[in-house]
Amino acid sequence: MGSVEEEERSLLEQGLTQNESSKLYTGDGSVNINGKPVLKQNTGNWRACPFILGTECCERLAYYGIATNLVSYLTVKLHQGNVSAAKNVTTWSGTCYLTPLIGAVVADAYWGRYWTIAAFSTIYFTGMCTLTLSASVPVFKPAECVGSVCPSATPAQYGVFFLGLYLIALGTGGIKPCVSSFGADQFDDTDPKERVKKGSFFNWFYFSINIGGLISSSLIVWIQDNAGWGLGFGIPALFMGIAISLQALFFIDFKTRR
Repeated sequence: MGSVEEEERSLLEQGLTQNESSKLYTGDGSVNINGKPVLKQNTGNWRACPFILGTECCERLAYYGIATNLVSYLTVKLHQGNVSAAKNVTTWSGTCYLTPLIGAVVADAYWGRYWTIAAFSTIYFTGMCTLTLSASVPVFKPAECVGSVCPSATPAQYGVFFLGLYLIALGTGGIKPCVSSFGADQFDDTDPKERVKKGSFFNWFYFSINIGGLISSSLIVWIQDNAGWGLGFGIPALFMGIAISLQALFFIDFKTRR
């Protein structure tokens, strides 16, 4: 009898230990960036979300800062006609909504959400820097109009500009399909309290999108028209660089799914 009671007591203690251990770790299969099980108190949750929300806000600020006024840049600075400018803008915008198919496949089949966001954010930032150089460095843009005579951009000048533009289109393809679901990964679905927090996260997520769009459609557009296109493209590039730096510095706070 004594041995049976000791065995039952041992099994009970093991069960309690496992139960306490399960409370320390997430119950939805989440792992850290290195693929190891994560402690709830050390990763994810709201401690990781500001960087995700900041990335989305900066990306939307950069995108709308370009898209909102792009026809004006093509007609005023690159001296294109209205038809050509509108065609180029719609082609680029359409590409921005097709490239997320690439990002989704890469994230789900190969790299995971975090590394996909990190890699494509870097591509995005490179595109923003290229676009800023195109608008700032005299050799990369056509000369100003003299009266009614407006010199056309050279093939090299077009090449630098469209290289930057389509690097941005590729970059947004890796961010757009991943960032919202990566934010959702930070909350444990098996924890009722964290499920509530996840709903709150999406409220802040869409708020971040709208804040980025508001700033770009007002302040950034005003800067482009009044202070120069180089500065108008450079400010979103700076914010994108800050977002990437924060991702790199605080990557240990993130968690993802297997």
